[in-house]
Amino acid sequence: MATLLWIIAVALVISGIYVILARRDLLWGIVLIVLGFLVGPGGVSIFNV
Repeated sequence: MATLLWIIAVALVISGIYVILARRDLLWGIVLIVLGFLVGPGGVSIFNV
């Protein structure tokens, strides 16, 4: 389960960076990066609360 959460978190952060750089949409990029940090198995995880 931790591996799956890690993969989802990495995908969210990478897509957030892509949105910021390629589409020039700062708000959606920040939202995706923050969601990636929340879903990730390390640090704060919304599934472990």
